[in-house]
Amino acid sequence: MSTDTSHPPRYAGFIAGVFSGVMKNAVGHPFDSVKVRLQTSEGRFKGPIDCTLKTLRYEGVRGLYKGFTPPLVGWVLMDSVMLGSLTLYRRLVKDNLYPTEKKLPLAGCCLAGLGSGLTVSFVAAPIEQLKARLQVQYDAKTKQFTGPIDCLIKLVKHDGLRTLYKGLVPTMIFRTNFIVWWGSYELITTWLKENTSMSTAAVNFWAGGLSASCFWVTAYPADVVKNVIMIDDVKNPRFKRYFDAVKFVYTERGLRGFTRGFMPSILRSFPANAAALAAFEFVMRLF
Repeated sequence: MSTDTSHPPRYAGFIAGVFSGVMKNAVGHPFDSVKVRLQTSEGRFKGPIDCTLKTLRYEGVRGLYKGFTPPLVGWVLMDSVMLGSLTLYRRLVKDNLYPTEKKLPLAGCCLAGLGSGLTVSFVAAPIEQLKARLQVQYDAKTKQFTGPIDCLIKLVKHDGLRTLYKGLVPTMIFRTNFIVWWGSYELITTWLKENTSMSTAAVNFWAGGLSASCFWVTAYPADVVKNVIMIDDVKNPRFKRYFDAVKFVYTERGLRGFTRGFMPSILRSFPANAAALAAFEFVMRLF
């Protein structure tokens, strides 16, 4: 993402974010399904390969795409808000904190990333809860919801709209790591431009994939806790506070519990985000 003084229209980031969301979901959803199943299951799978093979054996390819609709719509909304707000925060920070700088410094990129992460959390929390609940329906016996709309209706019917935001705080904690994502994106982009002869599109692709990988390395434990909270029983919740879930993961699984499902997540992060941010930057250059 450019950090120089050129100013595309304020709405440009929101439009470009739509294309990012479509690309990200198309590439990344099967990896995400395996990740969530490993994070939330208790001894059902030996690892990511076992999870993938068992899912294909008992549920077919469709099993890897369960819960696909919420993130398809969701990633479009989330990436539009995330990247649109990031663009606006960058401009806001640049104009008010670094008005004499030619480009936004690294600290400004990190600050804008934090603002973007907290902002998109309000969109992401309900979407990710629907997705997670659908992804952990393994068979007819455990199936509570027929689809995202049915899941939404049943959750709201039981405890009102507030139940959709039970994971808001964990989502915001998870997304504070956007400081790492957008800080590293700026560093990697600058390094590639100064030290390689890559095209702009190639720089965007590699910077997008590598920075997303940096993000997931730092953010993954918080993602585990977030998903455990999100699939908690609505009628009889086990976790009243965030640290109740942290304690549960540690007590039941040890420190390794905070990295369960990491491999499919990190494998997904590079191709999905590399393609997504390359698409985003391409559309931004059209304005």
